[in-house]
Amino acid sequence: MRDNGGGLLAQLRRPPGGRDGRIMLLAQFLDRAGTGVWAAASVLYFTFVTRLDAQQVGLLLGVAAVAGIAGSPLAGQLAERFPLRGLLIWSHLLRLGAMGLVLLCDSFTTLMPVIALICLAERAAKTLEMLFATRATGERRSTYQALTRSAANAGYALGAGIAAIGLAVGTENAYRALVLANALSFAVTAALVWRTREPQGGGRVAARAGTATAPDATTAGPAPSPWRDAGYLRFVLLDIPMCLDDSLLNVGLPLWLVNHTSAPHAFVPAFLALNTVLVVVLQLRVSARAEGPHRAAAAVTLYGVAVLASCAVLAFGTGGGPWSASIALLVTATLVTAAELVRSVTSWELAVSLAPDRARASYLGVAGMAQSVQKSAGPLLLTGVVMATGPAGWLGLGAAVAGLSVVQRRACERRLTAMRPSGGAAPVSGPGSAPGPAAMPESLPVPAASPEPADDAAAGPAARPATGHR
Repeated sequence: MRDNGGGLLAQLRRPPGGRDGRIMLLAQFLDRAGTGVWAAASVLYFTFVTRLDAQQVGLLLGVAAVAGIAGSPLAGQLAERFPLRGLLIWSHLLRLGAMGLVLLCDSFTTLMPVIALICLAERAAKTLEMLFATRATGERRSTYQALTRSAANAGYALGAGIAAIGLAVGTENAYRALVLANALSFAVTAALVWRTREPQGGGRVAARAGTATAPDATTAGPAPSPWRDAGYLRFVLLDIPMCLDDSLLNVGLPLWLVNHTSAPHAFVPAFLALNTVLVVVLQLRVSARAEGPHRAAAAVTLYGVAVLASCAVLAFGTGGGPWSASIALLVTATLVTAAELVRSVTSWELAVSLAPDRARASYLGVAGMAQSVQKSAGPLLLTGVVMATGPAGWLGLGAAVAGLSVVQRRACERRLTAMRPSGGAAPVSGPGSAPGPAAMPESLPVPAASPEPADDAAAGPAARPATGHR
């Protein structure tokens, strides 16, 4: 296991990517604080200010989530053609403008395109943030992802706390103030991104002895398309069920508690509180144990085991009295969080490592669709199929995810093996060194390698891999 240079506080003081990495962590903390405000207040705002009924609110959020699916691949395509920093700034400004329009909308028909635009811009911004860090932090991207998760969860918790104050006041003006608070977070985030520098390089994976590395981008001819790469599309498709922890925590656990257990309803916030604390405390440690593409592939099955265990507890452990049901639900929330800790590292690491350098932005844009699709389909799967069939539904879901995690691991390992240079990966002697040509899997062409500029010296020696990448 690689030395990550200290604990959480030490890493936050000197994160991968140096000054720009530190600014981006602060930007994401503030962005997620605004998101926490909006997540806690949006449904009540739609209900009490815009006067939508429950069916309209559900349809509004569902259609908006579908629109958000397009945000990731769109951002990836644009990032191949335009400076990444500028695109990210404009994404936040688009969110700012759309959130301002929310205050002017007074009906379902006017809100629909605005909320859809917000979701699309949000997914685009997240993909661009991923690309920014991929290019800026090099082989330490797993450590940076862990810091991002910790900062984001802390920001989300802060936002939920701010929203609680406004919701306690309960007036229309208080709800509008919460919308403005979310909009303000986008403005500040855009200003912080403006202070960074355009990350250099195409996000190359650092070559290490014995690890796979995607080849570089200097061959003639068009760059490979992720839509024609069957192996990568298979990875993205299998990554959708590997993201179900999000729906389990935010939809499955609360609804199961309310409708199928005797646990007190006031217990629901404890799930998010426990999740936030565990992610902030443990994400860095988990990332250190799943660092690198092969370790990440091996850890995918741990995700399936954690989801299977959580589903088994829901199926068999929540039928008792209030105390036993509450304890079982807390155990489930802990297991779901364990799955999230694994997924947040493995999904990103594999999405980066399995993509060719010359088209990494467009590939990562397609990879980002997995989370978007899960957000749209996951709640419907849980409410319409799993919970409708009771304990058997939970066991079936857990078994399916566990089985698919094994399939995903084997598919990723085969692709990583095919990407390894035929003569074995030689150790890299210094900055600018590149691996030899790799045999790409599936339908990808075999590009030649080229040197990559070293990362910014501000990131420190440990943050300067032989070839840079997030």
